Amino acid sequence: MKWEKTSIFLDNYRIYAHHGVMPQERIVGAEFRVSLRVTADCARAIETDRVEEAVDYAALHDIVEKEMAIPSALLEHVAGRIAKHVVQDFPQVDSVEVELQKCNPPMGGNGKGAGIVVKLINDKTSDF
Repeated sequence: MKWEKTSIFLDNYRIYAHHGVMPQERIVGAEFRVSLRVTADCARAIETDRVEEAVDYAALHDIVEKEMAIPSALLEHVAGRIAKHVVQDFPQVDSVEVELQKCNPPMGGNGKGAGIVVKLINDKTSDF
């Protein structure tokens, strides 16, 4: 028997933050939604029932909160920081996908939001 790679995820977390190209966006702030999916070998955690062997989703949440607290112009930059921080803290991670959505972007229209999805593959060959 062999376990496949496991996905650990945070789904659609609401966070108030100060990101945007326009200076007023970084002053006033807005609501954002963040989803995160991490793929890793979690076979040891499955067998041992020890959080030290797992990719702890509470720690992932802390990473998202910390990186979202740093104002940035571009959502790509924020999502990239989140992904890199996850790999730095959890080198056993194979990939990180971050979906970041600004709920009410200042561009008019009547939608749920606008955002980006970035995916980082940890090929274990480079440092950040």
